[in-house]
Amino acid sequence: MNREYHKWFSASLQRDMELLMFGQSGTPVLVFPTLRGRFYEYEDKQMLEPLAEKIENGELQIFCVDSIDGESWSNYDSHPSERPLRHLEYEKYISDEVVPFINSKNPSEDLIVHGCGFGGYHAVNFALRYPSLVTGCVSLGGNFDIKQYVFGFFDDNCYYNSPLDFLPSLEDESLLIPMRERIKFILGTGENDFALTYSVQLSRIMESKNIPHWLDIWRDGTGHDWHWWKKMAKKYFITNAE
Repeated sequence: MNREYHKWFSASLQRDMELLMFGQSGTPVLVFPTLRGRFYEYEDKQMLEPLAEKIENGELQIFCVDSIDGESWSNYDSHPSERPLRHLEYEKYISDEVVPFINSKNPSEDLIVHGCGFGGYHAVNFALRYPSLVTGCVSLGGNFDIKQYVFGFFDDNCYYNSPLDFLPSLEDESLLIPMRERIKFILGTGENDFALTYSVQLSRIMESKNIPHWLDIWRDGTGHDWHWWKKMAKKYFITNAE
């Protein structure tokens, strides 16, 4: 399997940022790590194993980015008002630097954003805020509760980065139309996942906005951990069967 390490100084974040790329062609998948996770987490947790054949066959190309959650949402040494500001700089890094990098490596018109846990939040939030850049979104055990990271503080920067809050009131058709017509949303979660309620709540909001999506609640004790997410990734990226 082709594996490449890339690092550059991010103008958006004013710091070095790292990522890993797996594969040479196919549908590009941008992977966000879990809360405070690193760019090598997806590989370390063996999430690539069920995808290996498709990666090697040129059907999938995986791009695993770093997080800066410790500088943004979970930076408890900063005032809550500063946390979403740093997140916005990270979002700019993704939209203005990572997506063009992916485009330089892969001519595909598709882009799937994907993540587990808080990475699922990043994937969903980015897809909803930049629907013209995304054609698929796969959230596994997505934790969409931003309020738990700002301790009662909630300004506009928090609001517009909280899907459970801004999506119900969204009326901008320039955003809603691509959400409805362009993006395939998959919300995978488990019956024993502590974040289950967030995926259910987001699904209801998407239904109210006529945004097609697949809420897939796994049974048999499925919870919030990597060995379940590994099985989910195989289902959604390999069999892709409902």
